[in-house]
Amino acid sequence: MMKPVVDEELCIGCGNCAEICPMVFQLVDEKSKVIDEEACEFADCCEAAAENCPVEAITIEHES
Repeated sequence: MMKPVVDEELCIGCGNCAEICPMVFQLVDEKSKVIDEEACEFADCCEAAAENCPVEAITIEHES
């Protein structure tokens, strides 16, 4: 199982993740939030969102 995690200290609120993967990420108060971590399993965009974060605030943890 993949679990997306946003480091709010690093997040600059650019919105790339919400644009790339809106079913998992949303901007709230100018910070990215995970709105549905379970959707990461079915959305092929989670890893792309993490890769396109300019400050590397998003990590994808792999749980068994």
